[in-house]
Amino acid sequence: MTERIQKILSQWGIASRRKGEQMILEGRVKLNNRIATLGEKVDLQTDILEVDGKIVQLNHRPQNIYLLLNKPVGVVSTCYDPQSRPTVIDLLPAKLKKGQGIHPVGRLDFNSTGALLLTNDGSLTLKLTHPRYHLPKTYLVWLNGCPTTQDLQHWRTGVILSAQKTLPAQVTVVKKELDRTLLKIVLTEGKNRQIRRVAAQLGFKVLSLHRTAIGSIALKSSEHGNLPPGKYRHLTKTEVTFLQKKSPSISLAAPSRSAVYDKT
Repeated sequence: MTERIQKILSQWGIASRRKGEQMILEGRVKLNNRIATLGEKVDLQTDILEVDGKIVQLNHRPQNIYLLLNKPVGVVSTCYDPQSRPTVIDLLPAKLKKGQGIHPVGRLDFNSTGALLLTNDGSLTLKLTHPRYHLPKTYLVWLNGCPTTQDLQHWRTGVILSAQKTLPAQVTVVKKELDRTLLKIVLTEGKNRQIRRVAAQLGFKVLSLHRTAIGSIALKSSEHGNLPPGKYRHLTKTEVTFLQKKSPSISLAAPSRSAVYDKT
């Protein structure tokens, strides 16, 4: 079966798709003893693929790994940070850090916390980050001040961000204090910094943002207890099946940046 070279590099844990594309452009990848070009496909049963002079073996593909991480504040949701800030990959043990191709599915903002999926299943990542994939994500959000009923209704029905109206959202008041309000927000999309931007449009500042669940996959459950900040657990077979079944049947074209960068 033929696959794009960068997809093979991702699935074999050699590099992310973006990094794989960069490696191809740098001439570090060879296909059948010649420099590979971006967009080429390979069949490892019949072709010879080399990266930095090392042949990619058909039987060296790592087993698919699916993790749920409770991201703490001050950690970036990437595999590498040019500013040398701690990344979500740094929170994993050594056996999962190298050669497995694990990467975050979407992102949480640097100052946001909570549920984040990590995997080395590139096909599932592409589906989960596609704009047509509307898996609900649940957040607990502290705002300064007290939004009115009109403010909340506006949030629920949608506001204009980057010339597009947001999808309807579930917004529930959990607690009110003198100068702040705790909201439970359920979104089915992931525009860049969506919750913070909507709050700002309505005249409020997000004091803290914590994602508690992705679909039915929650940080706290009767089966697994409460996942502490900075810790991870493997998804169950049921949870993986849930994600795979929920994934839309789509063309595996590159997702839009707004879909990949889920910086709520």
